[in-house]
Amino acid sequence: MLKHYPHNPPHLFLDDQYYFITAACYQKKHLMNSDENKQYLLDTLKDYANRVKWELDNWVILSNHYHFSIKSKLGKDLSYLMGNVHRKTAKFVRDHDAFEGKNVWWNYWDYCPRNERDYYQHLNYMLYNPVKHGYGADLKDFKWSSFHALLDDFGSERLAKQFRQLGFKDLRIDFELNDDF
Repeated sequence: MLKHYPHNPPHLFLDDQYYFITAACYQKKHLMNSDENKQYLLDTLKDYANRVKWELDNWVILSNHYHFSIKSKLGKDLSYLMGNVHRKTAKFVRDHDAFEGKNVWWNYWDYCPRNERDYYQHLNYMLYNPVKHGYGADLKDFKWSSFHALLDDFGSERLAKQFRQLGFKDLRIDFELNDDF
């Protein structure tokens, strides 16, 4: 269920469980800085999630890291999913950006929420991440996020309430959200 590694973070392997995954580019380099790279990462993530029958829930792709939430089918497929997403996107970056470095990705971290409140606090943190990192002053300003689909599906009133009532997990900044983001 939980496996420890000597040079990597520990990973959980749970069936039918929501995961929040964060992955970072090696040395925090901004290797996902083009729309083409971000789209390739998203397409690859969707492709491999479908292959293992995992359900991609939400996502945010920044220039040097990304976050996504996903529901597992078989937990043992986590390594397969992440290994292939990183292998394929690293090759794409090397081939299309003339990047000569050896490493594109620096690991990934997974977290399984303990309950519904924990899930929404992590989701809020993930969605707010582009604003936190200065990609825009408003969540609507950043296109590389599933926030727009959530906004279409649930509306700004419900999402604003979710942010106000549940806040963020492990986010150490003070802010105010208006009702329409």
